[in-house]
Amino acid sequence: MFKGHPKGLIAAALANMGERFGFYTMMAILVLFLQAKFGLSGVNAGYIYATFYALIYLLALVGGIIADKTRNFKGTIMFGIILMALGYLILAIPSPTPVSNQKLYLMIAILGLFIIAFGNGLFKGNLQALVGQMYDNPKYDGAKRDSGFQLFYMFINVGAIFAPLIAPSIRGWWLKKYDFLYNAELPAMCHSQIDGSISVKNTELLREWANNATISSNPVSDLTTFANDYLNIFTEGFHYAFGIAIFAMIISFAVYMTNKKKFPNPKVVSTSSDTEVDSETIKMDVKEVKQRMYALLAVFGIVIFFWFSFHQNGLTLTKFAQNYTNLHIWGINLSVESFQSMNPFFVVFLTPIIVGFFGWLKNKGIEPSTPRKIAIGMFIAAMAYVLMSIGSMGLPLFSTIDPKVGGTPLAESLKVTPLLLLGTYFILTVAELFISPLGISFVSKVAPPQYQGLMQGGWLGATAVGNQLLFIGAILYESVPLWMTWGLFVIVCILSMGTMIFMLKWLEKIAK
Repeated sequence: MFKGHPKGLIAAALANMGERFGFYTMMAILVLFLQAKFGLSGVNAGYIYATFYALIYLLALVGGIIADKTRNFKGTIMFGIILMALGYLILAIPSPTPVSNQKLYLMIAILGLFIIAFGNGLFKGNLQALVGQMYDNPKYDGAKRDSGFQLFYMFINVGAIFAPLIAPSIRGWWLKKYDFLYNAELPAMCHSQIDGSISVKNTELLREWANNATISSNPVSDLTTFANDYLNIFTEGFHYAFGIAIFAMIISFAVYMTNKKKFPNPKVVSTSSDTEVDSETIKMDVKEVKQRMYALLAVFGIVIFFWFSFHQNGLTLTKFAQNYTNLHIWGINLSVESFQSMNPFFVVFLTPIIVGFFGWLKNKGIEPSTPRKIAIGMFIAAMAYVLMSIGSMGLPLFSTIDPKVGGTPLAESLKVTPLLLLGTYFILTVAELFISPLGISFVSKVAPPQYQGLMQGGWLGATAVGNQLLFIGAILYESVPLWMTWGLFVIVCILSMGTMIFMLKWLEKIAK
């Protein structure tokens, strides 16, 4: 599988696993944590979630500029790992819930999120730039670049598989230690009890849930005391889940430092298997540089809408798992967070299949170009939300089941099978494998040498814009029928596909 690839490829992927572990920990629990900890509405939690994920990628532009200016890619990456660990440490320190001063503690949490985002910005794009520079050496087959990035993408997601499983396990363990059981919808009901907005009907439902979530045989007599205790223990479990991400970052740091010498030095670019020259001496014609930059900007504009749709997995799709999905199937009790392990699992499982498929097409002389693969990926993403639209037909508006506005949570018998989300994540992952690693590969191939770090940051910056738009999904989720919410993502993916097809010949010419 790795024949003909640089030796540093696997080392770079392993060094990236800690970042992916933390990323998917956040994707699995961030919105749930914000709502349970601070009693935020889905929309307000969505604003924070969207801004955090936008900053993760937007600050990659800053990281790219810093690395390009200093020509110290390796040092920038190392400092990024340290900052991410510090941010997780801030979130890992437990504080009582409900919080005594919401603004103060929310600002502390936001500070931790910003530090994580800034560290990620220093780390992510620059490591990708190093991987791209491994394939600039002529001794490596240029056609290996796409498959190399796909293998890199597969291995970094190994860490992501475990994060959404470990986080709820820690939370569940902490609850049991204090004689409580997990109920995904209890925190919202507890906040309604504490702030006095709970309805008479929901009071009886809360009493039933409280007794079911209490291991002790003694019935719950004081619902307010129960609500305070349950929220405090529930969110403490989340704090400790953030702490596990620190250990993942330490492992990444150790892997990175151990293998640092295997990574290329961006101060030099190999022109033959044994000759190196300063990269500043490699200058393209100004017209060619402009054409390449225009092509990259065009692709960046298109992938905004893929990430706007794809990263709903940590926001509206997570809320759908919490509010509308039956978490009991085949005798297994699922957690809301566990759905986030589906995507990285499918990445690892499907990557060898898709790499093999593209290799087979190449041998037949019919392998699509990278821009064409991205267009196909947009169509596949649209099909994922077609499935969600069909599966959501007939489900009630969120306002009718939201206890914060007097709604009654949906009965288990009326919720949909988790297989709906399983199928959606499967299709979205196939789309991701047609777009994300190949898009990174496209950037590394097309970007002028003197702008490698900046353009990798540009790719991540486009992702940032898509992530900043995520809150639109949260607003629609709480205000219109679900099938209409998913329908928006179908439309934007189809339009993006059409735009990509319109520019195919131009993009293919630039990428030659």
